[in-house]
Amino acid sequence: MHVRVGILTGGGDCPGLNAVIRAVVRKGELVYGDQLVGFLDAWDGVMERRTIPLDVSSLRGMLPRGGTLLGTRRGSPYDHVDGLQRVQATFTDMGLDALVVIGGNGSLSVACKLHQELGLPIVGVPKTIDNDVVGTDMTFGFNTAVQIATDAIDRLHTTAESHDRVMVVEVMGRHSGWIATYAGIAGGATAILIPEEPFDIGAVCELLRSRHERGRYASIVVVAEGAEPKEGTMQSRDKVYDQFGHVRLGGIAETIANVIEERTGFETRMVLLGHIQRGGTPTAFDRVLSTRYGVAAIDAVHAKSWGDMVVLRGDEVLTAPLTETVGKTRPVDPHLYHEVAEAFSRSFSGDGLLRPLRLNGSGDRRVRRLR
Repeated sequence: MHVRVGILTGGGDCPGLNAVIRAVVRKGELVYGDQLVGFLDAWDGVMERRTIPLDVSSLRGMLPRGGTLLGTRRGSPYDHVDGLQRVQATFTDMGLDALVVIGGNGSLSVACKLHQELGLPIVGVPKTIDNDVVGTDMTFGFNTAVQIATDAIDRLHTTAESHDRVMVVEVMGRHSGWIATYAGIAGGATAILIPEEPFDIGAVCELLRSRHERGRYASIVVVAEGAEPKEGTMQSRDKVYDQFGHVRLGGIAETIANVIEERTGFETRMVLLGHIQRGGTPTAFDRVLSTRYGVAAIDAVHAKSWGDMVVLRGDEVLTAPLTETVGKTRPVDPHLYHEVAEAFSRSFSGDGLLRPLRLNGSGDRRVRRLR
């Protein structure tokens, strides 16, 4: 059965968005004979009916291209008095049989609410470099962001060693420290600071002094933008909010770098990677994952899996209810942060430096056994 399907990308841009769009269009057109249309600038495009036609020929060469050809922005129909009516009218007047929403927690929550309240035929695709969408093992864009951050850390090691400096590297991660944890482990960071675990700056300085005494003068501290100090250990940042009520983040690395230099006397520099993590060519892994998500999304449309999103569970791409992710954030796996990171760098809890794992009788670290 041929259907008319709309596609939108919402929230922040992310490597792999064009690959998802391309996959939806290719299978939709070539296998199902569907007609595909793209809405420009997320939900604004739906309310204002700003569209472009999507077909196989127009998407050639888009697989490796970063960003999104549809444009994206934050906000939702719920920000407008007549937003819901305009969305419903667009579905009716344009003869839409389905809408594929590619977005993060915010966009998917809006999609879920519209499906529940208006009964709209919507399928979601989880997207965010932060990897914090509940319900899926991984979001596309995350692998690319980690690779970019790791490459930067690799380069910073050489300049830090040349000048005997401490480098504080700030990566993205508002509520979850997935990028910081993965890049910190992959890049051999001295310390990893994440939003899930308030850190003790005194313990960080203690570790740096210890390394200095052993002749290791150069150190890398990786910090997620949403990391916060343990109460009373360091002055917290003043909170500034954007038009959507989100705290504006960025700058924690500068604060930490100043405190480290003041308390230790070691020359310290901060590096803010910022939006460079979002841009550019997606990695091969993200291209494959994005393509699988796109194929699964158009399959879900034809299965009429309304109110579902495509997810990665192990090595399988399945569907799960959008309700699984609404109002939630997926934190870093405690095993990864407390045990794996501890073996190669240092992670910090509210009580200071985490202690090594207890040893069993043979002296080996305890390993979780699958049951």
